Amino acid sequence: MKQLLFILMFAGLAAFKPTSSHHISGTVYDENKTVLPGAQVLVTGTRIGTQTDAKGHYEIDVPDNRKTLTFSFIGFETQTIKTGKSNTIDVYLKASNKSLSEVVVIGYGVQKKKDVTASVSNVNPAPMQDKSSRLMLSEKNSKMIYGAQASNGYMMEPPQVENTESYKGINENGFKTVSNEPLSTFSVDADAASYSNVRRFINNGQLPPADAVRIEEMINYFHYDIAGPANDEPVAIHTELSAAPWNSKHRLLRIGLKAKTIATDKLPASNLVFLIDVSGSMNAPNKLPLVQSSLKMLVNQLRPQDRVAIVVYAGAAGVVLPATTGNKKTTVNNAIDNLQAGGSTAGGEGIKLAYKIALQNFMKGGNNRVILATDGDFNVGASGDDDMEKLIEKERESGISLSVLGFGMGNYKDSKMETLADKGNGNYAYIDNITEARKTLISEFGGTLFTIAKDVKLQVEFNPAKVQAYRLLGYENRALNKEDFNNDKKDAGDMGSGHTVTAFYEIVPAGIKDDYSGSVDPLKYQKNKPVTYASSSDEMLTIKFRYKQPASSVSKMSHTEVYDKPVALASTTTDFRFAAAVAEFGMVLRDSQFKQHSTYDDAIKMARSAKGDDSEGYRAEFIKLAESARLLSPGKALASEE
Repeated sequence: MKQLLFILMFAGLAAFKPTSSHHISGTVYDENKTVLPGAQVLVTGTRIGTQTDAKGHYEIDVPDNRKTLTFSFIGFETQTIKTGKSNTIDVYLKASNKSLSEVVVIGYGVQKKKDVTASVSNVNPAPMQDKSSRLMLSEKNSKMIYGAQASNGYMMEPPQVENTESYKGINENGFKTVSNEPLSTFSVDADAASYSNVRRFINNGQLPPADAVRIEEMINYFHYDIAGPANDEPVAIHTELSAAPWNSKHRLLRIGLKAKTIATDKLPASNLVFLIDVSGSMNAPNKLPLVQSSLKMLVNQLRPQDRVAIVVYAGAAGVVLPATTGNKKTTVNNAIDNLQAGGSTAGGEGIKLAYKIALQNFMKGGNNRVILATDGDFNVGASGDDDMEKLIEKERESGISLSVLGFGMGNYKDSKMETLADKGNGNYAYIDNITEARKTLISEFGGTLFTIAKDVKLQVEFNPAKVQAYRLLGYENRALNKEDFNNDKKDAGDMGSGHTVTAFYEIVPAGIKDDYSGSVDPLKYQKNKPVTYASSSDEMLTIKFRYKQPASSVSKMSHTEVYDKPVALASTTTDFRFAAAVAEFGMVLRDSQFKQHSTYDDAIKMARSAKGDDSEGYRAEFIKLAESARLLSPGKALASEE
C-alpha cells in the first residue's frame, strides 16, 4: 500500500512540472528613437504582460510554448514580434494613422473606441479566473502587469467592480486684486500623488476627472535643481520671474524651496508601523501584491537601529508582526509575504491600533510614523472623510506622523487619502506600478519619511504699485487665512530631507487691461479714500517663509523680496520652463477657466525644449503622456467623477 501511494505521489508531482520560460528584456522606442514609457508588452494569446518603465525598458518571462510578443501604445500601431532565441528585443513603434475615435489602448488590452465609454466602470477587466493563481510575491519573480504585479509574470485578474472613485472638489484659485487682498497665504506641500494617478488614467486610454488634476502635485512630481541652504537653516528659498507662457502680458513667478539633505546614515532612527489594508477590495494585482513588493523595497532600506511593526485590517484590525529591528529583514518580509486579502474594511479601527503600536515603541527624537497602504475604500466603523479627519487630528497630537500610499483603481478614494495624509502631517503618494514604488520608497527615501521642517507656510505680500492682480496656481486645498501665518498652533505642511517644492503665481502687472482684475460699484454708505502706496522702489512683492524645527513648537520666519525685473522666457532655467509646461498641461487637462492661450501643443513644445538633464527619464515620460492626452482630447472621453 505504501509503495502504491509513493508511485501515485511521484506521478502527481510529475504532472505538475513547472513550465520553463525564456526571460526577455528590451526597450520600446518611437520612430525618432525616443523611448516610450507606459507601453504595453503582452505575450501573444495570453494574459502575461508588463509595461515599460520611465526609460522605456521592459522585462518579461515568456513560456517556451509561446513564440511572439505584442507591443502597443496609445497613438501607435500595434506590433507583434517573434521572440526567437534572443534575450534582448528592442522595438520601434510607428505612429498610427487611425483616429482615436476608432481605437484606444486600455489597461487590459486594445479595444475599439465604440466599445469604451467615458466611465471607468464600463472599462471592465476580465473576471477573476482561478483563485489559486493568487500567489505570494517575491522580489525576484515579480513583474509589472499593466502597471500592476503578478507572480511569475502571470496576469492575475481583479474582480469586476463598479466605478466608485472619489475626488475632493477643487474650487480653482481665481485672480485676486491687490487693492482688496494684498496677502496670499498657503501651506507648503510636496505631495505628488495626482501626477501618477493622472498618468494611470491616460495610459489606460482615458482623460482623468478634472478634480483628479491637482496642478501643484503635477509640478512637484519632478526633481528640480535647486540649491540647498548654505547655512544652518533647514530650507532655502529661490525665485525666478518671467512672462507667463500662456499670456505674454502677465508675469509668472516661480518660488522654489529646497530642504537640507541629510545622508541616510545620519538620519534619526525610525519607528515605523506598516498599516496594510487586506480587505476584499485589495484582492487585485495592482493592490495587495503591489503593496507587498513596494513595502519590501522599503524594508531593504532599514538599518539595525530602525524598527518596524505590521498591523493589518479587514473586518477587524490585528497585529501580524510586533516591532522588529531593521536587520531582521527576512522576518519582516516573510510577514509581508503571508498576507492575503478578504473581508470588509474597518479602516478606522486599523488606524487606531497602528497609532497605539507606534506609541508603545515611540522613539524620542526619532522618526515615528504610520505608513498606511490602501485603496481608501473604508466601509466599517469610522469611514467618512469627516470622521477620518477628526480621528487623525486627534491621533497626530502624539507626535506620530501618517504617510499614505494609495493603490488600485475603480474604487479608489483619493479624497479620503489626501485628507488623511494632510491631517496626519505626512506625505501622500499614489503607486500605480513597481517603478513608482521604487521612486517613492528608494530614490526619494529621505524626503518621503524624514521631516526636516514642519508646519511650513508661505505668505506673499504684493505691492499694489507694481501688481494689479495675482493668482496662485494650485494649492487650493492648502489655502490658509492670513492670520494663520503667525499662529503656531495652525497645522501646515512638512518638508523632508532633500525635498524640493515649486509654487507659481501668475501676476497681472499694474496698468494692464484685462478681464481678471474685476471691479465693484462705489460704496453707498462709505466714501472711498485714495490710497497712498508707501513703496516707490522696484519691489514687486515680499515672500515671508515660516517653519518649525522638527522637535520645536515655536516657528521661525525669514523673508525675501522680488523685484520687478523679469527675464525673457527663453533665458529662464530649464527647470522654470519645464515646470511651467507641466502647469500649462494641467490647466488644459482640467479645462481651467484661467488657461487663456494654453494648449497641449505649446506645453509639449516647451517641455521638449526644457527637458534638460533627464537621467531617470521622468521628463521624457511626461512628454509622451502629454502627447497621449492630446490624442485622447478630441473625443472628450472624460472619466466619470464621484
